[in-house]
Amino acid sequence: MSTPKTAVTPTRDQDFAEWYQQVIKVADLAENSVVRGCMIMKPRGYAIWERIKQALDGKIKETGHENVYFPLLIPLDFLEKEAEHVEGFAKECAVVTHYRLESDGKGGLQPAPDAKLADPLIIRPTSETIIGSAMAKWIGSYNDLPLKLNQWANVMRWEMRTRLFLRTSEFLWQEGHTAHATAEEAMQETRQMLDVYADVVENMMAVPVIKGEKTASERFPGATNTYCIEAMMQDGKALQAGTSHFLGQKFSTAYGIQFTDENQQQQHAWTTSWGVSTRLIGALIMTHSDDDGLVLPPRVAPHQVIIIPMIMKEEQREKILDFCQQLASDLQTQHYADEAVRVKIDKSAGRGGEKFWQAVKQGTPIRIEVGMRDIDGDSFPLTRRDKAAKDKTILSRAALIAQVPATLEDIQQTLFQRAQRAQQARTQAVDNLEVLETLFTGKTPYQGFVQVYFDVACENDPKVMEKLKRLKLTARCIPFSEEESTGSCLFSGKKTSTQVIFARAY
Repeated sequence: MSTPKTAVTPTRDQDFAEWYQQVIKVADLAENSVVRGCMIMKPRGYAIWERIKQALDGKIKETGHENVYFPLLIPLDFLEKEAEHVEGFAKECAVVTHYRLESDGKGGLQPAPDAKLADPLIIRPTSETIIGSAMAKWIGSYNDLPLKLNQWANVMRWEMRTRLFLRTSEFLWQEGHTAHATAEEAMQETRQMLDVYADVVENMMAVPVIKGEKTASERFPGATNTYCIEAMMQDGKALQAGTSHFLGQKFSTAYGIQFTDENQQQQHAWTTSWGVSTRLIGALIMTHSDDDGLVLPPRVAPHQVIIIPMIMKEEQREKILDFCQQLASDLQTQHYADEAVRVKIDKSAGRGGEKFWQAVKQGTPIRIEVGMRDIDGDSFPLTRRDKAAKDKTILSRAALIAQVPATLEDIQQTLFQRAQRAQQARTQAVDNLEVLETLFTGKTPYQGFVQVYFDVACENDPKVMEKLKRLKLTARCIPFSEEESTGSCLFSGKKTSTQVIFARAY
């Protein structure tokens, strides 16, 4: 039996990591930069980020935050003020040591010896330190609180093993930073922003997530509590899609963020930080795409409908293109998710079949073919990206225009439900250590999440941590649950009410 031909090789089953890289290539989303570990986001890739950014920025502002921008360069001594923070990021920091170049006498350039900075500067890995120092100046009394800021920016973390979108030395993100008068208010903020992230990722990107709290070993450096949303990729690995941190008073103490309360007493503020990055595009790719290329949920797609002119004879060109233009205009009068339907006409050179498969690889949710026979017969093939390429629905022009919004919503929900079923089917409870060992060893390790009772004190047991390392498992989160239950810790046997999801992860 012959193997079905696919637009992307290798397939997911053959080599998932390489498949992922090839999807990015055929969809024309990004490429590696000449600077090691950095990426160039191409127009289509950046357009997806803009869609995510627009949705998230709106919700951030709805919850009372204001956008700001802080410098890229951070004084070294700022990082040194919070011990856990500097320890967590020290190995990833890029350092600026000179402010001028000069000729090296051999036709090249070198840092000028007399232009060495007395105090080195760090290219921001995150901005708690520099924003905290500004908050200390801006906050004087309880009337200045809460202070709720958000920044869209780039950051740099010097990664040794990089992969487009998932882990690059430089990446784009948003980072929120807030200060509050009480711990309760700061904790409410932390949880609220996690809910905002989950809403955007699930309802816009159609990626189901598990909300929970990180264990102590997985917390953000310097945080009192870290909360996260975890998504499952098609290969069963976890991807941390967003985090929100309750920082307690650690950073306010380190950076002097104080206020005079209603009783005229000096208090340290309670702070939070939270962020998501362009790694969300990686999550999008690995959750929905198939062996023919990218698959985009309609709400995040730069174009939701692509019209493909099928021009067989040159004398047909003008009539077909005029019809396509009018069809596009009529489709744009339709609304989906409170926006006009986004339509593109593929006017590029090439045969109709080539254009059709290019649209498949680029993940456009709906494809409509228009040729003279279709125009004359008032019957147009509509193809959905979430279905097989040969699975076409024939509609009249009027029915086509009327049906597009409902079809887009059906695609959106189908993709979410498909991913949710996969996540649920590949998440299993394990109460036996031998079963855990069996699942993740051998030639075909288990691809999915396991949920176990776990005494968090086990993170201080070197034998337990070594076993998890050998199995390549990390604690993804303590999932939120409305029902409390108790069981025996998988590793220590002690009674505990804490359950933790473990998985292999990106």
